[in-house]
Amino acid sequence: CSVISLSIVAKDARSFQGKASFYARKFNGRRTSSGERYKNNGYTAAHRSLPYGTLLEVTNKSNGKKAVVRVNDRGPHRRKVLLDLSYAAAKKIGIVRRGIGNVRVRVLSKQEIPNTLYASVHN
Repeated sequence: CSVISLSIVAKDARSFQGKASFYARKFNGRRTSSGERYKNNGYTAAHRSLPYGTLLEVTNKSNGKKAVVRVNDRGPHRRKVLLDLSYAAAKKIGIVRRGIGNVRVRVLSKQEIPNTLYASVHN
């Protein structure tokens, strides 16, 4: 089980609430801790302890917008932030302008999402 700071509320082992931020564009092309290269236009995320490859449905609590991301990095390095999202994922859920947002995160199984969406988070 992951270590959760006071700003993050665990509903159960498969869902969490907390804050999400996103990678600066300057990180595009740099290696993540998994060895992959970070892509601004990918749908990926950093989490402190979830296994690489874990699929997450991230929902912006203020507007209901959702994105599915794949964990491929460790972080975030700011203690009160649950996830660092790729730029594309942050833009899709509407947190780019503010830089941070309150999110609900749900761990997905591969069976819960369509194959086309699963393929898109792996590109």
